[in-house]
Amino acid sequence: MENFDVLVIGAGAAGMMCAIEAGKRGRSVLVIDHAKAPGEKIRISGGGRCNFTNTGASIHNFLSANSKFALSALRRYRPKDFIALVERYGIAYHEKALGQLFCNGSAMQIITMLLTEMKAAGVQLRLETGVEKVAKTEAGFEVSLSSGKVQCASLVVASGGKSIPKMGATGLGYDIAKQFGLNIIETRPALVPLTFEAGMLARLTPLSGVALDAVVAHGKTKFREGMLFTHRGLSGPSILQISSYWREGDEIRVDMVPGVDALAALKAARTATPRQAVATVLSTLVPRRVAQLIADEEAPGKGNIADCSDKVLGPLAAAVNAWTFKPVGSEGYRTAEVTLGGVDTDALDSRTLEVKAVPGLFFIGEVVDVTGWLGGYNFQWAWASGWSAGQSA
Repeated sequence: MENFDVLVIGAGAAGMMCAIEAGKRGRSVLVIDHAKAPGEKIRISGGGRCNFTNTGASIHNFLSANSKFALSALRRYRPKDFIALVERYGIAYHEKALGQLFCNGSAMQIITMLLTEMKAAGVQLRLETGVEKVAKTEAGFEVSLSSGKVQCASLVVASGGKSIPKMGATGLGYDIAKQFGLNIIETRPALVPLTFEAGMLARLTPLSGVALDAVVAHGKTKFREGMLFTHRGLSGPSILQISSYWREGDEIRVDMVPGVDALAALKAARTATPRQAVATVLSTLVPRRVAQLIADEEAPGKGNIADCSDKVLGPLAAAVNAWTFKPVGSEGYRTAEVTLGGVDTDALDSRTLEVKAVPGLFFIGEVVDVTGWLGGYNFQWAWASGWSAGQSA
């Protein structure tokens, strides 16, 4: 039976970062993953360019049952720390928008960097290796792998969540947590496109492929980013962001012309260009196909804008500035970027991510009930939680 100081389950962002830090401390470290390649989520992220962090990352960009839990790790390892590592490797990057940093080249540069750091720290990596059983021992843990048994003093679970099952995502981390009596905060797809019910989908199918800038709101939470009509519902950054807050039965509100008073614009057009068709006037505010649909639904039979009384203009403006609807669901884990919920943070030490009641057992990254916004925040949580655990594992 092999012996290691640290066994890390999961060769993703958090797992590799943890392994690097533990290895730097002179710990013997083994990282295992059932996938054929490490860092698969890194590889596909950011359209293949990896949105590796966000310069503005703070506790306010994360969802958790304990809203303050991530603060310690995020303060211990900040975006500037990972940026310094990226720069040390000469990886060129750029800020796309809202503090989001992307590689100029391929996301594989980040994976190669992490693998190089792991090798320098003496970390062993074994792929296509599954976990069959985990048992607590007096000295630590005995883990039965598909390749044999391993003993370790510290066991780090960095197995991710349920999102993107076609890439091998499983509920292994939650199963291990339950085995040791930890509570699991209900999991659900997050940062995911939302879907319409059949009737609404039929009405809006002509809009598939239309994109626009929008403010999308759920209660008091709102995001201003791109929105895209799809053949199943809505997608785009603003929708993915709000999906983490939305629950079945809730309404979502969309302003398709942020900063513009649609009612005032329509009234002005009625005076200035009274003979223009309603859809033509609306198309000065929103994309043509959206304008035509709104005109057909909210002002049927009205030819020109001059034919529209204030009573008619009100609903037209509301459809533009405050379109309110109820999604029927989401596209699920198949396309979700992350998993909301996970291992209850009440069981973990916020500084080290170690299970308070089980010394030597750590949970880091997506498997924990900490979920970031879209835009590099989840990677920053992976780096920070992995780094923090790596100082103690």
